[in-house]
Amino acid sequence: MRMRSVVMSGVAAVLLAGSVSAGAAFAAPQPLPDSAAPDARIVLPPPPVPGSAAQQDDDRVFHATRALKGTPRWDLAVRDADLEPAHLVADFSCAVGHTLDLTKAPHLQTVLARLEPATIHRTSEVKDFWHRTRPFVGTSLPICTPFKGLGLHSSYPSGHTTAGFGMALLLAHLMPEHATAILQRGRVFGESRVVCGVHWKSDVQAGYLNASTEMDTLLADPAIQDDLAAAKQELEAQLATPNGAPDAGECKVEADAAAHSVLSAQ
Repeated sequence: MRMRSVVMSGVAAVLLAGSVSAGAAFAAPQPLPDSAAPDARIVLPPPPVPGSAAQQDDDRVFHATRALKGTPRWDLAVRDADLEPAHLVADFSCAVGHTLDLTKAPHLQTVLARLEPATIHRTSEVKDFWHRTRPFVGTSLPICTPFKGLGLHSSYPSGHTTAGFGMALLLAHLMPEHATAILQRGRVFGESRVVCGVHWKSDVQAGYLNASTEMDTLLADPAIQDDLAAAKQELEAQLATPNGAPDAGECKVEADAAAHSVLSAQ
């Protein structure tokens, strides 16, 4: 499927964690069926049409955020473009006040692997369905990541936002005492795609909704409840270990990004 490789870069890199990292300690987890997740082609609203007020707002935010190149916010967006599973989990370390290590959470890896196929399938479907052109296409304006492999006409919804906010929803489910900060970081993660210039504002907003509908359904599936309970214990154990404070400088940059949302850029 043409869009499969695009979504793999935007979503599945996160979800492959279980099958790659669990190794010999666990049998290959049984994935949830594609039908376990809602059909995003029906759930999501259409993207803005050319000439509409919503598209004009998308254009405004895209051009305003090009000025962020060379700033700490741009550098954070570059880091947020990395969907390597351990890196993405660690992105929420400041939110919980402790460095998170996916390699020490095999049941979390298993949960991610079981969610992978349905998430890929549904996000591929909706990207193919709308075939929206990315904001940088036809311009010479800067973007924060190489465009090769992005899929020039796969902008809606944002797969990175689906992955990042989906991870936020999962971690908030497992660590509800840190839910507010985790979800705020998930919002910032999605906004990084606007900073990068590879998604429109409305793509990112749709990514939040896409992640929310997928995870609300998938996390309620009876088949993964035992692994979710075990993953919760793994994360609780990590938070209880001493000397795990995240990098203070990185946390400061994330806090500043959260306080200055680019979705309302003037």
